[in-house]
Formats: sequence, structure tokens, C-alpha cells
Amino acid sequence: FQNEINEVPFFDVQLPYELALKIFRYLGKAELGRCAQVSRTWKILAEDEVLWYRLCQEEGYLLDMSISDHSCWKLALKNCRAREHMLKTNWKNRVGAVSQLRYEPGRVLCDVHCCDGVVMAGYSSGEVRLWDTRTWDYTAPVLAALPGPAGAGASPHVSFVRINSSLAVAAYEDGTVSVWSLLLGQEPIHHFQHNQHIQALALAPGGPAVATASGFQVRVESPDDKGVWQTPGTFEIQKLVNFLNLVPDVTGSPVAVAAAEDIVYLLKAEDPGKILHSVYGQPVTCLDVAAHEAAFGIKTFGWLLNEPNQILLYNLETNQCVTKVGSSIGDFSCVNLHSSPPSMLVAGNKDRRVRVFDLRRGEAACSMYGHQLGVSAVQMDEWKVVSGGEEGLVCVWDQRMGTKLWEMHARHPVRHVWFNSHSLITANIPEEKNPRGSSITDDDPSLHRKYRGVIYSYEFSVDQLAVDSVLPICRSSYDEVSGYNYNIGLAVPYDSI
Repeated sequence: FQNEINEVPFFDVQLPYELALKIFRYLGKAELGRCAQVSRTWKILAEDEVLWYRLCQEEGYLLDMSISDHSCWKLALKNCRAREHMLKTNWKNRVGAVSQLRYEPGRVLCDVHCCDGVVMAGYSSGEVRLWDTRTWDYTAPVLAALPGPAGAGASPHVSFVRINSSLAVAAYEDGTVSVWSLLLGQEPIHHFQHNQHIQALALAPGGPAVATASGFQVRVESPDDKGVWQTPGTFEIQKLVNFLNLVPDVTGSPVAVAAAEDIVYLLKAEDPGKILHSVYGQPVTCLDVAAHEAAFGIKTFGWLLNEPNQILLYNLETNQCVTKVGSSIGDFSCVNLHSSPPSMLVAGNKDRRVRVFDLRRGEAACSMYGHQLGVSAVQMDEWKVVSGGEEGLVCVWDQRMGTKLWEMHARHPVRHVWFNSHSLITANIPEEKNPRGSSITDDDPSLHRKYRGVIYSYEFSVDQLAVDSVLPICRSSYDEVSGYNYNIGLAVPYDSI
């Protein structure tokens, strides 16, 4: 019937179908629904796949699909909105599955980083493991390290790990850096050595560039067009580097931002000594970098009472300070700019508060208090904030209401927080890498589990079956003694027999 429509009645005139379709493109979902009730011809016109495909794309759903991938785009949009609503409800009520990415032998967790649900963890034994939390039957492959010299003894601890969509990088206590390709296997594709301890490691979020800081030197490594790794830049710094980031989405040579005590450097190959910010006596306490901006916290002292601790936002193209936000007595301990919504920024402070700043107004949109010690990791999206504290507490906040939705506690400080629409990954990393009862030279399986650190993976997706969507304690087997569920209450240990 649709193929036979040539003229569409528009009140007292007849319009061609293509022209009527262009008029209907200005309507939203509710207006199209009302127009579909006028007549059979208008109903066919209001349910045209082109209109609903455009609405689906405008709302940010199924952006990588073409119009021929779905037979009914109206139903596809309805399913996407229903899924988003259910995910939001599950986030607020903490409905879902939680797993512990625990590595059982006597190793202590040293550092964790993740990208798109793939978790990379380094241990005190020198081993590096990967978990793909996007599948529930995943294993944890070990990324092979370079063989050490004969009789070298125990492997050095892992200092830092970083991962993006294509590369995984680990830095060790002895100054070695290994690079693996996630596409080529478990053998390292590149490695290099520093003579001193590595203070910072950075990996470009979308590219194959690696930056390290050792002593007074910052070194940048990246492959050329043929895949051969080179050193496009080596920079000499006046002070020891505390924080290091690579600027994402840079064409040409990699650009790094390094904070060394009270100086912030913008390191480019053509301008190696560019100082972005420097105020004597105001050390940098945290740093984060986006595509065109850098945000860092500065600490002031008692004789500068008229300038409290602040976060400065610099434009990396003009090298000028765009805005200053924050007015806190405590030091800003963490800041997240790259994954925050546009014109927004979230920061954690040692005064136990999480603050969300509106960069357009230059002031705090909300301030949330709920940690017993300082805040160590933060991330936000359009409606929620996830924060981790030094006491091991993970809090999920409703940003607009400024209220805590739920919390989860573990023994060690939270050093890493990452989430997307349906999953959350947190890492509790111990401060002490050689606790009591562990042997320095040999792996000690008797090392108590409470000293090792743990990675939690939460899944809030509604695609799972109901039996898989409850917390693990409610899926307890007969050999577990007792259990408690956050939502339901007591769980009988013998349910699954």
C-alpha cells in the first residue's frame, strides 16, 4: 500500500510523498505518534523508517548501524530507551552481578588499569594479567615478561600498568618497560630500559605512544609507519616528575604533559622546554589531560591564605589559563577531565569531599561528603559520580540530587575506578607490597588474602538471566558457611543443591 501512495493529503492540498516526508522530519516522537492517528496514509508516513532512524541517531543509539540493519527502527528506538531506563534503575538500586578478579597465589596487587572492560593488573611477583570482563567465561592470560639473566633471583615488582584498545604497557621496579600488542599475542613487541626507578608511566588513549619519567628525564616512544619503535623525543626536566599524561588525538609527534613538583611542562618535539605553569611554592597535587585542555590541582601554604587550593584549567593550544575553580582547605588528590561531560569536571579532595565543577560558571555545581579519609579516584557521567577513598570505600552518587545511592567497602585504598553504561570496575590496591608473612625471594601461598588487594567487577546489564543477575553470595554453593545480600537479606547456603 505504501508503494501506491503518490499524493499525501495535507488539509486542502495534495503533496508528493517525498515532500510530506521532509515536513515530518521536523517532528519528534510524540508528534509522530499523534500524526499516526489521523489517517491510514499519515500513519504510514509517520512510521517511515527514515524518520525513526534519524530519531534513533539523534538520541545517540546505534550510531554505527545503517538504515538497512533494522527492519523496524521505531521498535529499535523503543528497545534502546527501555534498556537505558533499566540500566539506570539497576545502577541506582545496585541490582546486578559482582565478581572478584582475584589472583589466588601469594602475590600482592601493585597497579590496575582498564580500557573498555579489559582489565590489566600487575603483581609483586612481576606477573601481568588481563581480564576481559565483557564475557563471563573469561580467563586471565599472563603477559609474558622478558627473560631475566640467569641467577637474577626474584622478578622485580610491577610499578605501573597502562592499557588502551591496542596496547598494554608495564613498568617494573628495575626500570624495565615492556609493551604488548593485544592483537599479536602474549609476547612483548617492544621493551626499553631506564637506569633509575620509573616515577610515572603514560599511554596515549587512542594511539600507540608510550611516555615514561625516570629521574630528571621524560622519554616518549612510538612506532613509525613500518611498525618499528623509535624515540621521537627525550626531554630533560629540572625536577622529579610526579604526574605524566599523553595528550589524546594528536596528529604527528606525541605531546606529553608532565607535572614536576610546582612546574607543569608541555613537552613537544619541536618545543621541548615549554613551561605551561610555574608558581614557586605551589606544588601540583593531581593532573588530568583531555584533547585540548589540561586540569591540575595546586597546593598553597599558610602564607597564601588569600589563595586557597584550586584546580587550574589550561588550554593546550593557546597555553593560557582558561579558568580557576575550587576553594578548599584540603589538597585536591584526584581530578577527572577526559571522561567527564563537556564543560564539566569532577575532583576529589583530602577533605573527604567530591566536587563537581561547572567550567562555564567557574564554580562547584555540587559538593558531596561521604568518605572517612581522602578521596583517591573519581569518575562521572551525565547523571552519576563514582568515587573511591583511601579507606577502601566506593560510593555511587546521584549528581543532580547530590545524594549517595549506595556504597561498597574493602580493606585497601581505591586506586582505580572505571565505568561505562552497564559495568563498573574498581581496584583496591595495598600500600604495603611486602606485608608480614610474605617472603621476598619466594612466592608465599600462605600470604593472607586480606593483604593481597582485590579487583571488583560489577555488571548491571539487563541482558543476563535472573539467576545470573543476583550478587554472588545469593548463588552460594553448599560448601559456603553463611552469606548476606545487600538487597535481599540472608541467603541460605544450600539453595543451589
